[in-house]
Amino acid sequence: MLATEAKLAHRLGFTPNRISIVGFIFALASAVAYALVTSEAPWFLLLGVFFLLVSGFSDTMDGIVARTFNQTSVFGGFFDAVLDRYADAAVYGGILIAGLANAAWGAFWGPIVVIVALAGSMMVSYTRARAEASGIKMESVGFAERAERMLILAVASIAGYFWLPALGYGVALLALLSNLTVIQRALHVYRELKRKKSNNNCC
Repeated sequence: MLATEAKLAHRLGFTPNRISIVGFIFALASAVAYALVTSEAPWFLLLGVFFLLVSGFSDTMDGIVARTFNQTSVFGGFFDAVLDRYADAAVYGGILIAGLANAAWGAFWGPIVVIVALAGSMMVSYTRARAEASGIKMESVGFAERAERMLILAVASIAGYFWLPALGYGVALLALLSNLTVIQRALHVYRELKRKKSNNNCC
């Protein structure tokens, strides 16, 4: 899957780190587009979705290029993860600046919903990093990894173009799922550590 695009990117001289940077730039463009959404210019919402999806595509492509052409590195993984966190923060920041969740939750609760979604997004990644640093695999653990979160936000944003409160409800769903994912991962780590402790004791 996406092998043809990966080969083309490689021929054009795009290394995984360069693709990560391109994805980050598109995420920043998405954040700006979200921040510029107004009742007079709702089309910025669709532009934000477009840039968001291109950023997500780039985030997938950097890993494929790295694996296909044996360009994986510890720094590359670290660099990509750092850019992803800044990208997530920027996009939620754009939504927060424009008050796009307020149509669903009001001027008080709207920003809180966005902040909770952002915190959950950060913690999903943090829990994985901490667990894997302890030798516990976390791939596919939890409801809402980054790809799923981006897809939910894109769908909610498109719906929000036609009915703005839909975006606020989508952000609330992201807040719920991301924080549930954190709980899932915490429980997974607890069970794995308990299992390892039992295995060490019996041996």
